[in-house]
Amino acid sequence: MSTHPSFSGPGNSWAPRPGYRRSSYPAVSPAQPSSAPAWTPQAMVHRRRGTIVSAIMACLGALGLAVMLWIIYASTATAASELLVPILLALVPLSIVLVTVGWIDRWEPEPPGVLAAAFLWGAGVATIVSLVINTSASLLVSTTTGSVSGGQFVSAVVTAPIVEETTKGLGVLIIFLLWRRTFNGAVDGIVYAAVVAAGFAFAENILYFVQYSDALLITFLMRGIASPFAHVTFTACTGLAIGASVRLRSSLAWMWTTPLGLACAIMLHSFWNGILANDPSLYFFVAIPFFIAAIGLVLWLRWSERMTMRQRLADYQRAGWFSPAEVTMITTGAGRAAARRWAKSRGPAAARAMQAFLKAAAALAQLRQQAIDGHADTDFAVQESALLAAIVEQRYAFTR
Repeated sequence: MSTHPSFSGPGNSWAPRPGYRRSSYPAVSPAQPSSAPAWTPQAMVHRRRGTIVSAIMACLGALGLAVMLWIIYASTATAASELLVPILLALVPLSIVLVTVGWIDRWEPEPPGVLAAAFLWGAGVATIVSLVINTSASLLVSTTTGSVSGGQFVSAVVTAPIVEETTKGLGVLIIFLLWRRTFNGAVDGIVYAAVVAAGFAFAENILYFVQYSDALLITFLMRGIASPFAHVTFTACTGLAIGASVRLRSSLAWMWTTPLGLACAIMLHSFWNGILANDPSLYFFVAIPFFIAAIGLVLWLRWSERMTMRQRLADYQRAGWFSPAEVTMITTGAGRAAARRWAKSRGPAAARAMQAFLKAAAALAQLRQQAIDGHADTDFAVQESALLAAIVEQRYAFTR
């Protein structure tokens, strides 16, 4: 009698074969599902430190966003109620970006609290710092040269790309240094960079929609519909470089990959503000092909990440912890969807267990890949045992 689950294909449902049972795996017995602890002192210290700093980032960001909205209100003498339309319009490109990020990140979702901190850093801290420095630089150049347009050009092409990309990239770097244990590669870097940039663009769009209220429709179409991913693309260069450092042997690789990514982000931003602003026709010949290429890169990175997960889980399959069908199910979109539908049909408890099973399997693959890359922590064995125990426990829960 077979003890392995079956996966019958993308169009069908996933379900264990008759006789599938938990005891066929080298596992913790049902009576003792927690023989390996789910935490370690080292992990708790990292998590507590990261949570505290993430909360500080979120608070600073929320305060900065509030100050930003107050500045917009005070400088334009606009009634508070008249800010509602610009805010609602700014939510359109924000929603487009966040839905896209959610799709990219659906395999290994990042902690919601950290994503919220990233968004608020971009919307509050990065925007306030950039607003102050860019405005000061523009006034300084205008006063020195007597040319207002010259000051605006220097601000747009020189100071804005440098200051904005540096402040946004700093947010991604802080998150990387604090949550390095859950930062697993280039895709994670892109996700955090996109969320930071989305927050920045949200606040900046409100400012532009208020400033150019007499041409609100065209401003909205250009910024909200034609280029919702502009800031995301710039900052993604920094996030990609930071995330890629995770797969390098040196634990200090981020110290040289980050400046490279930041330089690319600054150059792209400067090109966008300078050349494209003066010759909009280049948008169709340069910007659109570039965005398409960026989409292709993200799709390839997601595929590569999925293949890495499959390879790492195959290591545990050979040791008897997973069946081949389970590895296929965990590492394919159709398989995961089918497994969730099957578990949901068995009730809420089974659905929750299946979700926890998929999450623990992804975390296990990440943990092993970190060890292979040479970044295993001293508590690796304890973490691995805890995840394996959780996998066995959740499997037992959704099949009993």
